[in-house]
Amino acid sequence: MAEPTSGPGIEKQGIEKPKLTLGFVPLSDCAPLVVARAHGLFARFGLDVTLSAEPSWANIRDKVAVGTLDGAHMLAALPIAATLGLGGLSRPMVTALSLNLNGNGITFSNALWQAAVATGLVDEGSPASLGAALKQVVERRRAAGEPALTFAVVFPFSSHNYLLRYWLASHGIAPDRDVAFAVVPPPLMVARLEAGHIDGFCVGAPWNQRAAELGIGRVALLSNAIWSHHPEKVLGVTRDFAESCPNTHAALIAALIAACRWLDQPGNGPATAELMARKAFVDMPAEMLAPAYEGWIRPAAGEAPRPAPGLLVFHQHAANFPWLSHAEWTLAQMRRWGQIGPEVDIRAVAATVYRPDIYRAVTTALGVACPAIDRKAEGIHGSAWPLAAAPIPMGADRFCDGAVFDPDAADAAAGSHQSLKA
Repeated sequence: MAEPTSGPGIEKQGIEKPKLTLGFVPLSDCAPLVVARAHGLFARFGLDVTLSAEPSWANIRDKVAVGTLDGAHMLAALPIAATLGLGGLSRPMVTALSLNLNGNGITFSNALWQAAVATGLVDEGSPASLGAALKQVVERRRAAGEPALTFAVVFPFSSHNYLLRYWLASHGIAPDRDVAFAVVPPPLMVARLEAGHIDGFCVGAPWNQRAAELGIGRVALLSNAIWSHHPEKVLGVTRDFAESCPNTHAALIAALIAACRWLDQPGNGPATAELMARKAFVDMPAEMLAPAYEGWIRPAAGEAPRPAPGLLVFHQHAANFPWLSHAEWTLAQMRRWGQIGPEVDIRAVAATVYRPDIYRAVTTALGVACPAIDRKAEGIHGSAWPLAAAPIPMGADRFCDGAVFDPDAADAAAGSHQSLKA
């Protein structure tokens, strides 16, 4: 697969701000930034980029908001939340590039896994059976007067939070009533689980695998079993940056597309794991990072690896396209769980923050295939399917409960999935 080169409208001499600092949280899916820097892809498009490891998503948000960082590897919901002023600094942000799909997992403590298995309902890899088992565990703990289970997520405005809640609610477990939630930065998840402060967590690779390999917990469910090919991380910049430095922004997008294409090429997993293992990036043994890049998982220490195709998708299946329907689903979940009210115009906010027009302009200049539509119904396909009007093979997009999120339906903007609240 050839990498993009500079093309019409993406020329080095048009760069308004060649020196940039980009932030990232040490996770397997920050790889596009690291690969673009290490392989000279930023330089190819006239950029001199410094990468800055940040300890939390709040740091990422705040540093981009105040201009300490020019842009960052962000949770897909973060530019939306920042634009709406939710949970911290208010600053309009945009994303014109998705960095990856999938990549998260839900890990149970050993004790919680044993309790789930004891119900006799667990069929590994099945979100339905595991949800039914967890509901029994929750009900038995309540009947015994025991404290509610506590699950950690990486940020209130994250796919981790929304997908975990979605899965729980689909099995009759009311988030905020039947379980408790804690916000824990990804690098601290394993330690909190080991200390018994939490009973499980939803986090991105490699931290699920880390807990399993250390014998601290078990990878119970991968996030793509809740929503296949769900949006995960994006390139986030302020709206001011995108408007004042359009050529720089385009060059940044072009370089990261090249990195994402390289990452999805067969055989590049081992090299990626070696690169990401360095102290400046994830700072973890390459063998712990390899599963995400090679498409397999070891659920618990001592068990045989299991295939997990599509564990991380960086470019295939239109992974880099900033779908408005992804933003609209995220906003619908924000409304479902009380983070925004009915006065928020979901379609208008989505179109302000997610910018497929910018992505399309860059890919047109590069000659890279791009969807001709900005949104699509989510949840229809249980297997691969062809995207109409574009030569792009798409992946499954099924939700665990079989629901369909149709952004063109009259009730989609109101968050049509049935709520199950406290």
